Formats: sequence, C-alpha cells, structure tokens
Amino acid sequence: MSSAVGEDTAKAITTGRETIGALLSSAQTHLQKVFIVFVLGFIGSFYALRVFIWDFLEATAKAEMGQEVAQATDIITRTPFEVILLQAKIGMLVGVIVALPALLYYSRDALRERGVQSVVPISKGYLAGLATASFVLFWVGVTYAYVIFFPYAFDFLGAVAFDAGVNPSWGITEFTEFVALLTLSFGLAAQLPLLMSVLSYTEIVSYETFRDKWRHAIVAITVFGAMFSPPDPFTLVMWALPLVALYVFSLGLAKVVANIRRRGSAELDTGTGLMKRRVFQFVGGLAGVGVLTAAFVNQGGFDQLEEAVYPLLPAGYRPEGTFGLEAIAVEHGLLGDVAVGAIVAAVVGLLVLIGYTTMVLRSPVYPREGDIRTADEPDDVDFETLAAEDIADIPAPVFLKMSEDDALEYSRQAMYDDNREKAEAILNRFDTLQEQQQAGDGKDAASSGGTAAGATAASEGSDEEGGLFSSTAAGMLDPFTEDETTEDDIGGYAYDLAFIVDSLTSKTIYIVGVFMAVLGGSFIALYQGGFGVILTQFVDRVPPEVLDEVTEEPMTSDEVTTEVIGDLGLVIALHPVEVLIFMVKVSTILAFIAVLPMLFYWGWPAAKERGLVRGDQRVFLIWGGALFAGFGLGLFLGFYWIAPAVISYLITDAVQNGMDVTYRINSFSWL
Repeated sequence: MSSAVGEDTAKAITTGRETIGALLSSAQTHLQKVFIVFVLGFIGSFYALRVFIWDFLEATAKAEMGQEVAQATDIITRTPFEVILLQAKIGMLVGVIVALPALLYYSRDALRERGVQSVVPISKGYLAGLATASFVLFWVGVTYAYVIFFPYAFDFLGAVAFDAGVNPSWGITEFTEFVALLTLSFGLAAQLPLLMSVLSYTEIVSYETFRDKWRHAIVAITVFGAMFSPPDPFTLVMWALPLVALYVFSLGLAKVVANIRRRGSAELDTGTGLMKRRVFQFVGGLAGVGVLTAAFVNQGGFDQLEEAVYPLLPAGYRPEGTFGLEAIAVEHGLLGDVAVGAIVAAVVGLLVLIGYTTMVLRSPVYPREGDIRTADEPDDVDFETLAAEDIADIPAPVFLKMSEDDALEYSRQAMYDDNREKAEAILNRFDTLQEQQQAGDGKDAASSGGTAAGATAASEGSDEEGGLFSSTAAGMLDPFTEDETTEDDIGGYAYDLAFIVDSLTSKTIYIVGVFMAVLGGSFIALYQGGFGVILTQFVDRVPPEVLDEVTEEPMTSDEVTTEVIGDLGLVIALHPVEVLIFMVKVSTILAFIAVLPMLFYWGWPAAKERGLVRGDQRVFLIWGGALFAGFGLGLFLGFYWIAPAVISYLITDAVQNGMDVTYRINSFSWL
C-alpha cells in the first residue's frame, strides 16, 4: 500500500525538520546573546510606549480634527491591566522580531553546513543594497501613513461619530490594533517596486504578466484596501491612489531590470553599471537641488520671489503664500531651511520619476531569450513583445502547431496595436509553412491510404464497442440536462433552489438595482447625520427626570440635541470604524428587507411548479403586506414607548448606584 505522502514530500519535510533542528541547536550555543537582544527589544519598546508612543499616536489621531471633535475624542481603557498587558504583548513581539536577525546570524555556519544557501549567487553588496532599499521603502510607506493617511482618516472617522451623536471613545486595544495593522500594511505595500523588480529580473513573474494584468492589479489593490482600511470611499481612495501610482512606477522599474536581464550575460555588467550611474546621478542631482534650495531660503529667497517673480505672473496664476514652507523655515531656523530644501528636492524627484517612468513604459521591451531561440509551442512565444522583423526568427514548429484561428488572433492583436507590418508577417509566415506542410503530406497520401482506411474502420469499431462508455456518460449527465430531466431524476432541495434561482435571472437587474439603491440611500442618509437624528428622537422620549439624574441638572425635551447626547456620553464607539461598520450593517439589512418581497413574488411561480407552494401568488401580497404592517406597528411601539422605558430603567438603576452611563453603539442600537 503506497504512502499518502510522496517520497519527495517526505524528504522535504525531513530536510526542513533537520534544518530547524540545526538552527535551534546553534541557538542553544548562543542562547544568552540572542536572549539579551530579545530583552533589549522588549524593554526598549515597553518603555518607549510609556514615554512617548501613546502620546504620539493620540496626537497623530487628533492632528487634523476640529477643536470640538478633538475634545470629544478619548483613548480609554476598560480594565486595570489592559494597558500594561498591551505594552507587554507589543514588547514581546518587538523582541522576537529584533532577535530573529541575531538568531540567523549566529546560526549562519550551521545553515551553511546544511547546504541552505541561495541558488543564484548574490554578492554581499547586492544583499546590502536590497536590505537597504527594503528598509527605506518600508519607512516611506510608514511616513505616508502617519503624515497624511492617519491624521485625515481619524479626522473623518471622529467627525462621522461625533455628528451621529456618538462619543469617539476608542478603546486603547482596538485603537492600537487598528493603527498597527494599517502601519504594517502601508510598510509592506511600499515594498511593491522591490518585489516586482526582483520577480521580473528572475523571470519568476515576467514583466509582460505585470503589464498585461494591470487591470487585475488595480482590482486587487482596491480589494486589499477595502479589507485593511475603513469602509468608506474617502479613506479607500487615500489608500488605493498611492498604491496604483506605485504600481505604475514599479511597472517601469520592472521593465528596466527585465531589459537588463534579457540583453544577455555579455551586456549584463554594462546594463547594471549604467543603472548604477543613473541612480547616483539622480541622487546627486536631488542633493544639489536640496542644498541650493536651503541656501536660497537662508538668504531670504521667499522675499525675493515675492518681490521679483510673483508680479510677473498673471493675477490668476500667482500662488497664494508659500504652501507653508516659509513658516517651516522661520519657525525652525537653519534646520527649517534644510527641511524646505529636502521637501523641494522630494517634489523635484517625484516629477523626474514620473517623467522617467512614462518614457520607460513607452519604450520597447527586449524579447525574452527563450521566446524565439528555444520555442516549440505557440504558448512559448510572447507575440505581443516581438517586432515585425522578429517573426522570421520564430521556429517553424511553432507555426505548424498553430491553428488558423490562433494565427488570426495574433494578427488581429498586432493590428489592434497599430502594427500592420507585424500582422502581415504573422499571416504570411503561417500560410507559407502550412502550404509547405500540405505539399509534403500530399506526396505520402497514396502510400498511407490503406493505413488511413484501416484506421477509419478501427475508429468506427471502437465507437461501437465504446457505446457502453458513451451511454454511461450520457446517463450520468442526464439529471443535469434540461431536455432529459424528469421529476423523478431530481432529488433534494438543491435542485429546487437552483430552479427557482434560475427563474429569477431575468429579474436580476431589478433585484440588484433595488438592493443597491436602498443600501446606498440608507448608508448616505445615516452617514449624513440620519443616525444622529434617530438617536435624538429616541433620547427625546426618555423621561426628563432620567436625564436630570445623568446630567445632575434639570433638562427640558427641547434641550436634547445631538451635541447634548454627545456630552451625556450615553453612546460610545470603542473602535475607530465601529460607527461606519454599524451603518453598513443597518443599510445591508434594510436593503435585504426591501428585496425580500420581490424575491418571493417573482420566485412564486417557479416554487409552485416545483410543488413547494400552492395557490395564487397574489395571496402572498396580502400575507406579506400583513406581516410588514405588523412589523411596522411593532417597530413604532418599540421605538417610541417600549425601548425608552426599558433603557430609562437601566439608566436610572445605574445612576442610582453611582455609575457613569455609557453604552457601546452596537449594544445600545441593537437593543
């Protein structure tokens, strides 16, 4: 009996186990050193959180908030040990991350003895360059997150919650997890240029794949952003647009390294040398721009611009102020001058990169070495990357194994790319080789005639003998075919459900349209302050004496407004996106309720045909109408009398026992 695990798999598992064993054995020898690194990372991050990181995160969250929203926003803790346990968890994670490089360093000899090394020889200089590039890119992504994304995103989230009458009292655990997850996602997303360049250079994923799948990449970026960013269009755009621009830049960089690789080993050193020179020229030029700008600002450059240059510009094109740069220079002195120079150099560098990327993407790509010289199948050749003169170099077997439809498709694609010469070359070479093959086959037709006749007879015989297999396959497929299906063939509710769903296909556009309209309309209504209006109306029905106990002062029903509800602290949100997620949930439920009668009404005839229901579908209108009327009546009674009475009792009981009353938005609203 053969093993469920293949020999290669078992060997790989054994090798991996032995490698981990060697790693741990080496770790025992240097355990004290690795543990010291872990402790340093743990203690350093633990105290860094206590000293300045918590304050830094809170200041980042409130950087762009209005004064009223900022005062209402708090970072709270719910248990006595929550903060210290969170610091310990983060410290342990940082300690492990810091200790891993030390563990690998001290285990390098053991890993080398195990034969763990790169298949492609990479010099230490290139490894250092890759590590430096990865480090820099990671911090570029983190800088964007903390300078642009987080301040505006938290301003938006806090304003939405505050306008809805909800106190943005974010729990420190949820707040930290939210920030940490997005920080990590931005840092990893910034690795895209390095990742695409390495994959293109090694041909693990070719440049052509990245180029042809750009639509899929944009969809993937959007979906990824929807998973890791708040569920609203504003923050999703702030996430997706930089990544789309980064993908375009990465595509140009992947094309450069792919061309260098495909020029062959003879020109590889020349290409990499040229690339190094270009990088040094680019960095040197930006450094020069930064130094000159800092010197210009230090010598009163802003005043000179305002006096000499601005009057020469048309009135509508004169910049208003200096975009905050002059304030930076004045406030921080010489350091501010250097900062202004760095900002100007960064802007110039960005413009240069945009222009260079555009130029690279418009230039031709060098064909892969294996496309023409060793191709044997049509799928081995990337026709889109070839020029017209390259068609003659493609081996004949490629065109002989190609169908006429394939040749027409390649030619049509060339015409679509406005390359008529290439399209004609493809068709001419295909026709020529096919004619040569047919001429050669005609000479052997007479000698092979008997064999062909015998093969035909054998084929017919095999069809007769294979009738059992044909009839068996047809019998297996009968239950799934429309013509042969009978009531006895179909069993179970799965087929009935599939039949009903299929009957709704023609109405899909109406069902989806109503669903999206109700979902979008409900979300926009709640998003634009509708939830605050509902909350105000609800609290307005709470007896005034209950609110008097909460506020410790008399209050009339006319004084109950959204701001007052926020001051009361009755409803809080512990997670930064909790209010938005709640609005999405409510909008989805309302949309489903809206399309439910449509589904039942249009699905009734199909359900009746399957024998699941009886009678006229118009009866459902009366039955459904009665249910909705009862639901509406119950909703009215619950919202205006029952729920205020229940929550008034709960509030009064809590206040009389000396407690502060705060309800989480999910618990309060669903109650």
